[in-house]
Amino acid sequence: MQWAVDAQVDVVQIRERDMTSSALTALVAESVAMARGTATRVIVNDRLDVALACGAAGVHLRGDSAPADAVRRSVPSGFLVGQSVHSVEEAVAVESHVDYVIAGTVWPSASKEGLAAFLDAKGLAEIVRAVRVPVLAIGGVDLSRLAAVAASGAAGVAAIGLFLDPDTAAARCRATPLRNIVGGARAQFDAWG
Repeated sequence: MQWAVDAQVDVVQIRERDMTSSALTALVAESVAMARGTATRVIVNDRLDVALACGAAGVHLRGDSAPADAVRRSVPSGFLVGQSVHSVEEAVAVESHVDYVIAGTVWPSASKEGLAAFLDAKGLAEIVRAVRVPVLAIGGVDLSRLAAVAASGAAGVAAIGLFLDPDTAAARCRATPLRNIVGGARAQFDAWG
């Protein structure tokens, strides 16, 4: 987590489906403490209870999560609510209850193998045009595709592979150049902004 704070990553989503509630709570609490006083915000994937208990900045809902409108009614002002979407229709259906959507899968991705269809940049742009909330792209986003994401009008990216070092067996985060990756990504979006 410290690498994300040091690199000035805007939002870190803690997405640990297989952790016990107590282990997840400990991880989120530690992450929130590391981010405190910085611009980095911590959100929790699908576990509203843990996000609220730990003082996280928000929750990200999967497509099969609790309805976004019910979540919105149960959180304090300023608490971020986001949702994963895979089509224009899904994005439009949730936009009045969320602060942002993550749209994907845009391109083939190692973390989402076996999918038959992808949004591609054109489908991503259609979602961006259809809603008034920020749209983040996910799936197959790498350095070579940042310009296409920015050109779609998306507000940014949600990525795993972009931040992983493929040359290490453990796929550890490249802490040293991460600030450069984040800065380069921001520059791509600023150029289209």
